[in-house]
Amino acid sequence: MIKKNLHHWKLILGLLFSLLFLYLAFRRVEFKHMAAALTTVDFWYVLPTIAVILLSLWLRAWRWRYFLLPLQNVAMTPLFNSLLIGYLFNIFLPAHLGEIVRAYVLARKTPLTATAAFGTIVIERIIDVLAMLLLLAVAMIVYPFPQWVKTGGYLTGVLVVLLFVLLMLMKKYRSLSLRLLDRITRPLSVGLAAKLTEMLDSFIQGILPLQKKSHYLIVTLQSIALWACYGMIFQLVLYAFDFISLYQLPWTAALVLLVITTFGVLVPSSPGYVGTYHYLCQVSLGLFGVPASPALTYAFVMHGINFFPILILGLIILSKEGLSISSVRKETGA
Repeated sequence: MIKKNLHHWKLILGLLFSLLFLYLAFRRVEFKHMAAALTTVDFWYVLPTIAVILLSLWLRAWRWRYFLLPLQNVAMTPLFNSLLIGYLFNIFLPAHLGEIVRAYVLARKTPLTATAAFGTIVIERIIDVLAMLLLLAVAMIVYPFPQWVKTGGYLTGVLVVLLFVLLMLMKKYRSLSLRLLDRITRPLSVGLAAKLTEMLDSFIQGILPLQKKSHYLIVTLQSIALWACYGMIFQLVLYAFDFISLYQLPWTAALVLLVITTFGVLVPSSPGYVGTYHYLCQVSLGLFGVPASPALTYAFVMHGINFFPILILGLIILSKEGLSISSVRKETGA
């Protein structure tokens, strides 16, 4: 009952988040101008954009393999399939709960535990945030970001550093961490307390340095290629709308879009990032003089191009794995 109520509250909060940001996005638009912007889209750009999206997913799965190598040498197919299924669940679930599903699906196909796999995902996400902050620092050299973006970057940086330090302390003082959890869980039943301790121990096992020194260079190059793909996706859709010539957008527009919208993706919020992504996309284009209505149309097209390939591929892979959305949610509690 408690788990069910918690799930309902997560879903309700996620939907409220979506509604709030959708209100902020729609309050300044005219639907006829949105429709007019949609009629100008050159959809021939959709195919290369989807190709870049699929390349970025493959790069992310490949990079994840290097985070897992100290634990297990995992083939690319289960990694890619787990990643797609996790992303599929992020469409329906708030707060990045699809990452838990990703770890669970990988654990079904390998000797790894789900909590150890999740530990590598946490490290992966920390690397993503650090890469985004580095990108923001570079972008601030060529574009004067609003103060709220800079402040958000500083706060995110502080939180990520604190999280990283906490994880390193847990790893270094593993026995102490387990003893502290044991004290905290004493009011719980013996079985539940033991299960939580086992999960924390397995999670800590997933926090490991890369296997070889050369892997740090490989992961760095993979991360650069990954973020270049993300920037290319924005750029291709800008070409599809002809915004570059219509509003005389500089090359930095795609960079600014990437940095600002990433805040909406990284922060746990609504299912499928609905609302947060659209509003931040609209705000980003507004910095370059793009009116609110066509900017929101751009946001919806961008979201759809990212949404449907993952939805279709994710459902196909989910079926091939002999799983269903309901069975996975039941097993993971997501």
